[in-house]
Amino acid sequence: MASHSPFRPSQFGRAIFQQLDRYFNLVFGSKLNPLCHLGSLGFLFFWIIAVSGIYLYAMLDTSVAQAYNSINNLSLNQWYLGGLLRSLHRYSADAFILVMVIHLIREWAFGHFRGFRRFSWLTGIPLLLFAFACGIGGFWLSWDQLGQFSAQATADWLDGIPIFASSLTRNFLNVNSVNDRLFSLFVFIHLGLPLLLLFGLWFHIQRISIADVFPPRVLAGATLVMLLVISIVKPVLSHPAADLGHIPAMLSIDWIMLFAFPFMYATSSYLLSGVLTVILAILFLLPFFPRNSTTPLATVDPDNCNGCRRCFDDCPYAAISMVPHPNSRFKQLARVDPDLCASCGICVGSCPSSTPFRSVKKLVTGIDLPHLPISTLRQQLKKSLRNADSEKRIIIFGCDHGARVNLLQDPNITAFSLPCIGMLPPSFIEYALRDGAAGVLISGCQSNNCEFRLGQKWMEERIEGVREPHFRTTDSRMKKVGFSWANAGEEIALTNALEEFKNTIVPLNQFNSLSETSRNG
Repeated sequence: MASHSPFRPSQFGRAIFQQLDRYFNLVFGSKLNPLCHLGSLGFLFFWIIAVSGIYLYAMLDTSVAQAYNSINNLSLNQWYLGGLLRSLHRYSADAFILVMVIHLIREWAFGHFRGFRRFSWLTGIPLLLFAFACGIGGFWLSWDQLGQFSAQATADWLDGIPIFASSLTRNFLNVNSVNDRLFSLFVFIHLGLPLLLLFGLWFHIQRISIADVFPPRVLAGATLVMLLVISIVKPVLSHPAADLGHIPAMLSIDWIMLFAFPFMYATSSYLLSGVLTVILAILFLLPFFPRNSTTPLATVDPDNCNGCRRCFDDCPYAAISMVPHPNSRFKQLARVDPDLCASCGICVGSCPSSTPFRSVKKLVTGIDLPHLPISTLRQQLKKSLRNADSEKRIIIFGCDHGARVNLLQDPNITAFSLPCIGMLPPSFIEYALRDGAAGVLISGCQSNNCEFRLGQKWMEERIEGVREPHFRTTDSRMKKVGFSWANAGEEIALTNALEEFKNTIVPLNQFNSLSETSRNG
C-alpha cells in the first residue's frame, strides 16, 4: 500500500527510474538491465577491489620514504600488470561507491525502506559510510600530493568536530610526525575497514532469500571489460610526491570519493558535518515515520498445511520458518514472521493445497492472504466463465505492480490483478482452460523488475515445469497460454501482446467450432 506520510517516496524519482528502466531494457534486455543488478554489481566491484588490492599491498613499501616510489613505479615500469591493477583498483572503487548511491536512491524512490525491508535499509546505510572511509584512506597510501590533500582534509574536518582535545593536523600531519608508525596506521585503516565492510555486506543480505551476489555472467564480463578499457585508455598516475611544507596548487581530484572536501573548504567543516548529520538522520529515521495503512499478513491454516516446505523455499524475504506440527500426521508446520512478511502471496502460489480442483465448497489452503483468499479468486473465476458467452473466453492474470491489466477488461475479457503474479497457482490456468476459457494471458513485471524480487521468476519456472507446483502442460494447452511481462506504465506493450495473443488463439477456436459442428452433424 502506498504511504501517505509527509516523507513518502518521491513520485518524481520513481517516474525517473521507471523511464530509465524502459530505456535500459530496450538496450540491454530486461535480464541484463544494470539498474536491476545494482546490488550484485556492487559485490562484483568489491571483489575486484579486493583481488587487485591484495597484489597492490604485496608491492607496497609501507615506509614513508619508499611508499610513493613503490606505487609510482608500478604505473611507470610495470604498466601492463601493476599499473593496470592500480587503475582497475581505483576505478572499481569509484564504481562501487556509485552503484551503492544509485541503489540507495532507487530503493528510496520505490519506497523500499519500510516494514519487511527495514532491516536491509538500516544495515545498508552504514555500508556507504564504510565504503567512503575505505576509499578516502586508500589515497593516503600512495602518499602523493592527492594523498596528502586527502589526509589533511580529513584531519581538518575531524578537527572541526569537538571530540578531540587537540588538533589532528598538528599532532599527526607535520614534517616531524609523519613516520613509518603513522603509515602503519594508514595501512590498518585501509585494510581493516574493508573487513568490516565485507561483514556488513553479509549482514545486509541475511533477510533476503536467494540474494543475487553476482550479476549475470554476460553483464559481469562486459563490466570487467569496460573497466579494463578505461584503465588502459586513462591509467591512474601519481601526482608529485607529498611535501608537507608545500601546498599543492593544482590537483586532479577524484570527485566521487573526495567530493566533500572541496565543499568543506568552500564553506566550513561545521557546515559539512551538519549536512552529513541531517542526511544520515533522515535516512535512518525514514523507516520509522508512520504510514496510514498496512496490508494483512499471510496466515497459516494448520489443518491444511502438511509441512511440504514449498512456501519456505519460495519466500523472497525469509519470512517463513518451519516448526513442529501440532497434528501428529505431519512433521512440520509453516510459521510466518510478521516483521518479514511482504504480503506478496508468493507462498500461496507455491502451496499444493491452493489448487482450485479440490472438491470443497470453500477452498481453504495451507497458507493464504486473509484480505485476498485464494477461494475468492476461484469463485470469481467460476462466475466469469459461467456467465461468459462463446466469445468471452480470455482470462488475464496480472500483477498490481506491473502493467495494469484491469484497463483491458471488456465483455470478452476478464482480468484478475494479484499482489504479485507469483501468487497465482499454475493449476488455476488449467482450471480456466478446462472450464471453457479460450485462452489465458499471464502478465507481470519484467524479469528482474519484480516488486517482490522472485515472483516473476518463480512463475516462469512453474510454467516451464522446473519448479513445484508446476503447470501440467500439453501441446494443445500451451497454445492457449500467452505471456506479457510488462512493467508499470507499459500498458501499450500489454495491449499489443493481448492483440497478438487473440490472433493466435482465434484459429484454434474456429477449428474447435468446426470440429464440434462436424460431430453434431
